[in-house]
Amino acid sequence: MIRSLLKQWGPRFFYWGLGPFIVSGLFMALARYIGGLGATTNLSDSYPWGLWISFDILCGVALGAGAFTIAATVYILNLEKYHPLARPAVLTGFIGYLLVIMGLLADLGQPWRIFYLLFYWNPHSPLFEVGWCVMLYTAVLALEVSPLLFERLRMERPVRVIRALTIPLVIAGVVLSTGHQSSLGTLFLIMPDKLNRLWYTPLLPLLFFVSSVAAGLGMVILEAFLSSRALGRKFELDLISDLSKAIPFVLGLYLVLKIGDLLASGELGLMFEGTLYSNLFLTELALGVILPIVLFSFERTRRNRAGLLLGAILVVGGVILNRFDVSLIQLKRFAGPSYFPAWTEFAITIALVSAGVAAYGLVARFLPVFEEPAAQTG
Repeated sequence: MIRSLLKQWGPRFFYWGLGPFIVSGLFMALARYIGGLGATTNLSDSYPWGLWISFDILCGVALGAGAFTIAATVYILNLEKYHPLARPAVLTGFIGYLLVIMGLLADLGQPWRIFYLLFYWNPHSPLFEVGWCVMLYTAVLALEVSPLLFERLRMERPVRVIRALTIPLVIAGVVLSTGHQSSLGTLFLIMPDKLNRLWYTPLLPLLFFVSSVAAGLGMVILEAFLSSRALGRKFELDLISDLSKAIPFVLGLYLVLKIGDLLASGELGLMFEGTLYSNLFLTELALGVILPIVLFSFERTRRNRAGLLLGAILVVGGVILNRFDVSLIQLKRFAGPSYFPAWTEFAITIALVSAGVAAYGLVARFLPVFEEPAAQTG
């Protein structure tokens, strides 16, 4: 019965169920642009960065990492069996990065200054490198996605041109992604007095990059599962199961780096102090790293849809918690009021996520995202 309801209402949810969230978010965004940040958010001089930076930007960039991860796997490592996952992953990444840009526009006090990056250079700033990499990588993703439209319009010449440029585009995407995924971690190296020692480490750039790869793989699994349900497609269990074998190795590397760094600095005991921060850190490691390593190490889990879904949610949730921990929750504030997002901040964030889901559904409905013919799930 549940499967029947999902088949019947899944596509309608894509197109209509998300509409109210998107429309309300548009009104809130309009109010933000008219009234300014002070009138529509709880941001302050003590908390100039809030929900929009922590989730819309930091989490959004990490969760879009499946695009370069799968593209590199298929075109650089030459693992062609994963080719059916490439287009959906690149589309997810492209939509995700567009939403990151829209979230940044909402957060900027003067959003029209987003173009200042092109004219006023500060090459010593990590944000300068992040901004340029995100901008260029979004352009690369646009080119990688463009054959979907060209094929639908039967424009063979542009398709041949993009296919000829595939390897250079993928290499450029990997370089740019490596740059800005790690540089988001570099950004927090300039505030050693504000970060708790459980999170502050010179390895932050590397940890951000490795965790983004794990998040990208988790998002590929989530995207495959959700699109199979909502769009009535066959869930490619064999392919997803095989891909999930990489997750324990990626998360294992992250765990070794993190625990090894705490051991080397003599700060491992901070994990067990029983404070809010130590409990958050243990939750992050236990649920977002160790448990997924255990789950994905067993073939029984990898061959089970529910097990794959649970593991992917834990991986993605662990990375989201990490980004919130680093950028917002445990940052020391020396003065000013505390911060909790205003309902308008939540409304705009929910609208962005809803718009991303709806956009994916519409593109998948009208353009050839999936290589194999859609089939009803049984």
